[in-house]
Amino acid sequence: MKPAWDKLMKEFEGHPTILIGDSDCTAGGKELCGEVGVKGYPTIKFGDPSALEDYKGGRDFDALKKFADGLKPSCSPANIDLCDDEKKAEIKKFQDMAPADLDAQIAEKEKLQAEAEETFKSEVEKLQATYKKLQEAKDAAVEDVKNSGLGLMKAVKAAAASPKKSEL
Repeated sequence: MKPAWDKLMKEFEGHPTILIGDSDCTAGGKELCGEVGVKGYPTIKFGDPSALEDYKGGRDFDALKKFADGLKPSCSPANIDLCDDEKKAEIKKFQDMAPADLDAQIAEKEKLQAEAEETFKSEVEKLQATYKKLQEAKDAAVEDVKNSGLGLMKAVKAAAASPKKSEL
């Protein structure tokens, strides 16, 4: 993916509203990656720098380019003129909140996200354990069938179906 990403960065270099960049999350960019929620590599994020979203599309140049071509400034406190009345009202409500209240609401939402992530991980672990048990049970059943004479039965059937050899 790196060659496609490097090509995309060159393609959008100097663009007035789109920045395509990268950060090495194993070195100098480690702190930034932690702040924006990078958990695996490579991760592609897009959107308002203060509220980046995960990109889930293709990783080849054509898919990346098509996505980037569709990017444009979006509704945010920095681009309030791009918001509809409902979003403007929501932004105003948050702007009018006391900083401590806003922090508390952000913390609550982040807690809900973390709980959802934890539930997902826990349920995946349960699924993996169930899968392992089912795989082991299937393997044991198949082995039991083989040991019960299946191979010998097939050999007898094949021998009966082939023409008898006469002695010379």
